Amino acid sequence: MRSVVFAYQDIGYVCLRELLRFDDTVSAVITHTDDPHEQIWFRSVRELASAHHLPVFAPETVNTPEWVARIHAWQPDFIFSFYYRQILSPQILALARHGALNLHGSLLPRYRGRCPVNWVLIHGERETGVTLHYMEAKADRGDIVAQRTVPISDSDTVRTLYAALADAAATLIRDTYPALRAGRAPRIPQDHAAATVFGGRRAADGRIDWSQPAGSIHNLVRAVTHPYPGAFTTREGRPLYVWEAAALPPTPSMAPAGTVLSVSPTVTVQAGGAAVQLLRVQPEGDSERAATDWAQRHSVHKGERLL
Repeated sequence: MRSVVFAYQDIGYVCLRELLRFDDTVSAVITHTDDPHEQIWFRSVRELASAHHLPVFAPETVNTPEWVARIHAWQPDFIFSFYYRQILSPQILALARHGALNLHGSLLPRYRGRCPVNWVLIHGERETGVTLHYMEAKADRGDIVAQRTVPISDSDTVRTLYAALADAAATLIRDTYPALRAGRAPRIPQDHAAATVFGGRRAADGRIDWSQPAGSIHNLVRAVTHPYPGAFTTREGRPLYVWEAAALPPTPSMAPAGTVLSVSPTVTVQAGGAAVQLLRVQPEGDSERAATDWAQRHSVHKGERLL
């Protein structure tokens, strides 16, 4: 069996690594050039492919007649997309004689679309997972081959959840690929009526709305903390990034949302129906530090408001 693999990010790395444990041929690996403006926290698909002496490419776009012809020449039995960031054209999908498959970071049909790891945390989900499915012209709609479930704890952040999903993805590929190449893998149609779809996120979407419940603010903070741009508010017209926070139990308060309730021994801020404890923060252009240290250094006082 011959495969052409499109892969990026840590999940792309581990899926390619597992595929290479088998004796079949990976004809080529297609990845992305790292964006110098993006924090690169994940392992390199390019380096893994090069270490195994595989042809590796990073075209700006792969959906061109030239790339369709090149992939056709490799005569792939399978095409795999492991966290590759471009949607592959129908012309490319049709080149895989036994199917083109994608590894998606949610339990489809829920959380189709972009940024599923961030969205499940924002919405306070208790579990998520990974899904291997056949690709169609429309993203994330094809028949499911296999899924692995990953629990989500209150202490999980986007980084820890990615690590758990990468482990689940590696196990899924290790367990499922033999059935795929033997022609025994299932094809389970998705229930489109149960589907939920989410779009991409911008850095501006990390703004904290202090009128939201404290639990929702905690979920936003952990969903967009490092290596993402971070949740933020403003103090004295200057952005303040909140890298770690905790939701406190509901307590009666007449303070408006965003009011600083205390600065010692902890920094707490009024949210909807309860307070949020700030743990690690960073004023724009300054260093990240413990919230209590920030409050002392910047003369934060009880009763002022974050907006």
